[in-house]
Amino acid sequence: MKQKVRLSTYSIMLSGIVMIVLLCALYFSNSVVSISIISAIIIVWCALALYYMPLSVSVCDGELRVNCIIRTKRISLREIDSIERLPATMLGRRVLGSDGWFGYWGWYRDKSLGKYFAYYGNETDCFSVRLNNGKQYVLGCDNPDAIVNYIKSE
Repeated sequence: MKQKVRLSTYSIMLSGIVMIVLLCALYFSNSVVSISIISAIIIVWCALALYYMPLSVSVCDGELRVNCIIRTKRISLREIDSIERLPATMLGRRVLGSDGWFGYWGWYRDKSLGKYFAYYGNETDCFSVRLNNGKQYVLGCDNPDAIVNYIKSE
């Protein structure tokens, strides 16, 4: 079972505007220092987006997988202690990561959930996964109920 991750309108707009601003700043820069700094920012931010931006969430071969552009985060179904659907109001504040730059990914904290790592594109499509070792993830995809129900049935 595989479900795509769709970015929210806010995330698409933020990513596009920030990229345009950075590329314009790079184009109009006239010193080597500013060109180097802006280039470094573009390279680092784009590399992070390629590494963490979720494209899809899938369940196969006994694993829950978050498929990113250049890597796949794998979670064994045997390690999952609980999984549940989340309302958008339960999502917390970003500690370190992206709050819209090519999706929502990174470390977040919430009063009820605690500390968790997020991989989602839209705040309305999220579910939480708590592992036996206490680690927690918030994932999102087009049809989160299908993934949650499928994993609960396994």
